[in-house]
Amino acid sequence: MSDVFGLTSQIKIMSKKDTKQNETVSWELSPAPESKGHISLKPKYDLFINGKWVKPSGGKYFDSINPATEEKLAEIAYASEADVDKAVKAAREAYTNVWSKLSGRERGKYIFRIARLIQERAREFAVIETLDGGKAIRESRDVDVPLAANHFFYYAGWADKLEYAFPNRKVESLGVAGQIIPWNFPLLMAAWKIAPALACGNTVVLKPAETTSLTALKLAEIIEESGLPAGVVNIVTGYGDTGAAIVNHPDVNKVAFTGSTNVGKIIQRAVAGTNKKLTLELGGKSANIIFEDAPIDQAVEGIVNGIFFNQGHVCCAGSRLFVQEGVADEVIQKLKDRMDHLYIGDPMDKNTDIGAINSKEQFDTIRKYIKIGKAEGNEIYESNCPVPSKGYFCRPTLILDVAQSSTLVQEEIFGPVLTVQTFRTVDEVIQKANNTPYGLAAGVWTDKGSKIFNLTTKLRAGVVWANTYNRFDPVSPFGGYKESGFGREGGKHGLEAYLKI
Repeated sequence: MSDVFGLTSQIKIMSKKDTKQNETVSWELSPAPESKGHISLKPKYDLFINGKWVKPSGGKYFDSINPATEEKLAEIAYASEADVDKAVKAAREAYTNVWSKLSGRERGKYIFRIARLIQERAREFAVIETLDGGKAIRESRDVDVPLAANHFFYYAGWADKLEYAFPNRKVESLGVAGQIIPWNFPLLMAAWKIAPALACGNTVVLKPAETTSLTALKLAEIIEESGLPAGVVNIVTGYGDTGAAIVNHPDVNKVAFTGSTNVGKIIQRAVAGTNKKLTLELGGKSANIIFEDAPIDQAVEGIVNGIFFNQGHVCCAGSRLFVQEGVADEVIQKLKDRMDHLYIGDPMDKNTDIGAINSKEQFDTIRKYIKIGKAEGNEIYESNCPVPSKGYFCRPTLILDVAQSSTLVQEEIFGPVLTVQTFRTVDEVIQKANNTPYGLAAGVWTDKGSKIFNLTTKLRAGVVWANTYNRFDPVSPFGGYKESGFGREGGKHGLEAYLKI
């Protein structure tokens, strides 16, 4: 049955065969789109400053576009330097007069209330996240929104226990935290940053990415509904100059940035010589390593989960695959079969595996890298699944027999493109995995615990997953080495970034 994208939803079960004809059995699935009737989107959004919705001083707005349909969702306020100054002043006043004077127990009550409100409106958040960002509704519904709520729950519990987190040490809040988040996990990144900042007694000025501002603005509605004192959280929207105004504001005590390595370097230079505390969570080129003794089918599914289900829009995406030579042919063939049975289409359809690329700019970047791969003479395999004619959709792509020096191995693509290399020994794969400017994450697939522990001590990655990939928990710290940034978010470690200790 054709859906609104002109595609046919179909699942092929490779293991189930007709006993007489020995042919693969296929079932067609009717479209199962998530309803949009329950969500509330305004045609125009202003800035959230000092507990109120404020028009931008320059009167400028920009469009938020649905990347799957290229249709306009809403107009978003464009904050100027004057608007940022107003937000920082509101945050400073709230910090000095209200938030820093509240007990940890009282702060925790507000944070807990925000978590509960996110839970209550989880379905609305999931739909808006998918409409605005292009990711499949299954990911928004099952990963992004629950994890965002869990981070608020987790840090609500820490708010009155900071002396237990750092025993025999004096801890104090920093003041005003300026926070800038990317477009790949808009709501989750906001939760990662706002929740620990509030728990530690700081106030916040947050800027979401220009292409995915809607869930941050919906979060502002929840913050308003929660009764959080005015000015404790301020949300300003805009482009890079808006973020630069936050970074360069003299009354900001802490800068937290998640985004590209190039912008992270600019921010690092900007705060050098100041008293601002800084954490950076930047790009990645993470290795997924499969040994001959690995559970192959499980590993193949982990590869797909690590790079394709999220369109590669994860800084820690397992975008470099290393397979031990003895199982390379088997892994690559199974991976191709699995790719051919992924469904690309309407992100709102619950059958969809892979949604839309977030923006035309990012779509063009991904296509540029695929052309580079072809120019370098690599063997390229793209899945044969149909792609909608409208919107920004990219097929899962394998780059085979790629050299370690290849541009595609060394540079972050941020799309559903996976480079594949083989290896023979443990020492060889460790050397190859570490031979990159980045150091954010890695995955190891083997049935030997000794191999896992050996690699975790030698891989220069902030997170190493064993026989799984892309598993997150608020209790576990996340961050990188080298050009993937510094500092940790999540867990007890995430508190340190927002405290004087």
